[in-house]
Amino acid sequence: MIQTKIPQKGWLIVFIILLCLGRSYAQNTTIKITGIRSEKGQIILNVFKNSKDYENEKVSKKLIFDKKAISNDLIIINCDLDPGTYGITLIDDENKNGALNKNLIGMPKEGFGFSNFFMEKMKKPVFDDFKITIKNPSNKITIKVKYM
Repeated sequence: MIQTKIPQKGWLIVFIILLCLGRSYAQNTTIKITGIRSEKGQIILNVFKNSKDYENEKVSKKLIFDKKAISNDLIIINCDLDPGTYGITLIDDENKNGALNKNLIGMPKEGFGFSNFFMEKMKKPVFDDFKITIKNPSNKITIKVKYM
């Protein structure tokens, strides 16, 4: 039986290769946002990892985009998200204060939306209504903005 001895540097290289093979890489995600009423302000996307985080408003990742690229009430945004299941909420932050402004009775004064879901009723959706799975090298999401 022949034994081969791998030099110490060789083990390090093998370890690094195995580490890289097991890592999940961010996936390109295209988000098409429709129904934007003006070029004022910014778009805020809040990414949630699960239902509990969504209910507790614990944002996993916040993405902010300028609205200068709007054309015919539409903007297309590209970002990278790691593979997994997410729920994405949108705020059309027209006054750039970083929050969804509401009136005295709690109705939104700015636009809002959810990944691959359009809110038709007056009830806040649950996470399962708008969750999406990121798993391909190229993912597409649509968000339609709603104004009250």
